Amino acid sequence: MTGRRLAGRSLQTRLALAYAAGIYAAGVLVLLFVAVPLVGVNAATPVGHPSSSATTETGSGIGLPQLLTGSAVALILLVPVALALGWFVSGRFLRPLRDITATARVISTGNLHRRLDLGEPMDELTELGHTLDDLFARLQASFDAQRHFVANASHELRTPLAGLRTLLEVALADPEADVDTLRTTCQEALALGEYQERLVQALLALATGEGGVTRWDTLDLAHIAEGVLASRRRQATEKGIDLAEHLTPTVTAGDPRLIESLVANLVDNAIRHNHPGGHVEITTQACGITVTNSGPVIPGDQIQRLFQPFQRLAPDRHGHRDGYGLGLAIVNAVTQAHRATLTADARPEGGLSVTVRFAPGSHLSQLILHRMV
Repeated sequence: MTGRRLAGRSLQTRLALAYAAGIYAAGVLVLLFVAVPLVGVNAATPVGHPSSSATTETGSGIGLPQLLTGSAVALILLVPVALALGWFVSGRFLRPLRDITATARVISTGNLHRRLDLGEPMDELTELGHTLDDLFARLQASFDAQRHFVANASHELRTPLAGLRTLLEVALADPEADVDTLRTTCQEALALGEYQERLVQALLALATGEGGVTRWDTLDLAHIAEGVLASRRRQATEKGIDLAEHLTPTVTAGDPRLIESLVANLVDNAIRHNHPGGHVEITTQACGITVTNSGPVIPGDQIQRLFQPFQRLAPDRHGHRDGYGLGLAIVNAVTQAHRATLTADARPEGGLSVTVRFAPGSHLSQLILHRMV
């Protein structure tokens, strides 16, 4: 029952009681170390000893009753003193924690820029404050990225919808529209609908990649890359792009559907952002895959930006809008979900080289643990 009441008290009260108990215990020990030897000396002194009579005559000695009475009074007076000191010390120690709590309460999605900014001294509470500041910074970056993504996604979805509406309004407003005109309008409307469908599928792929891996299977990157290349050869041939492959068996573990999406987006990006007569080279080795393509020269400081959603080289590597700006973002999301490493280098002669390397040891251990569970 006492333990439950103590657990319901504030942290400062519990610390104050703990400090007061320590101070009181120290006072008791000091009195014992002083009083016990004096009592022993008093008990060992003969009644008729000259020093005893001298002490009695001068009145400067302390008898045993006075010593015990003074010790009892000192112990009683030490109780409020110990409680006061314990309350003061615990309050000083908990002041940074109160600042952390007060600032954390006022921080919301609208003012994530607020920080605790705890200064000296460096202790456990200050380290906690710095950790929370880092957490708030990551949350702010995440919310900013989410708002930016929603704005870009809304714009990308609104553009074909506006075009579709304009197309239909023009067809309906034309009193002389014949069957051929309406047929052409329907074909253009279907093309816009297919564009929207592909965009939604890309958004779903991005969301799935960012959602993490829920399935770990043993797979061969070379086999996945071979299947992706077989479905892209016709597209590459139509654009005059040569596909070269150097596929060696590369066993790793992961979600086959996500990794296939990663390889497909790497190949699609290499084909789409290329030039006639260019080439794309796919290599699998050492638990990784590398896709290298020719194309326009890419500034080195723009590479990391291309792996963010809806980011393109302005306005596009060819001066027209091709793709949705989600391919490399999907690659980045799937890479992070599998805890793999992604490196991208701009080729001096033009084009891009992207390598995704998986860690077979950690993934296979996770696969075994997943199957055991």
